[in-house]
Amino acid sequence: MDAPRTLKKRADFLLARMAGQRWAATGLVLQMRKRHDDGPAQVGYTVSKKVGNAVERNRVRRRLRAAVREVMQLQPGRDYVIIGRRAALARSWQALIHDLRTAAHRVERR
Repeated sequence: MDAPRTLKKRADFLLARMAGQRWAATGLVLQMRKRHDDGPAQVGYTVSKKVGNAVERNRVRRRLRAAVREVMQLQPGRDYVIIGRRAALARSWQALIHDLRTAAHRVERR
C-alpha cells in the first residue's frame, strides 16, 4: 500500500465533510469520503482554535498523526479527515488509540 498523502486544500476537507460518513469519539471526529479512483489514501488533520493555543493544537495534531500511523488501515481511494478535540490532550494513549480504532471501524462499516 502506498503512503498516505496529506489533504491540504479546504475544498478536499469540505468534500469529506459532505460525504456523510463520520464518527465522533471522545477525543476526535473521523470523516471519510470514497473517491472514484484507486490512488493512495489521503489524510487531513484539523484542530480548532477552541482547543487552545498553538502549542496545544499542535500537540493534539501530533498525537493524532502518531495514532493514525499506529492504528489505521488506510484504504486506497479514500480521504480521511480527523478533527481533534480538546479531550485528546487529556486522554491516555491507549484510550486515544481505542477511540481511533473504533471510529475507523464504524466509518468503514457504513
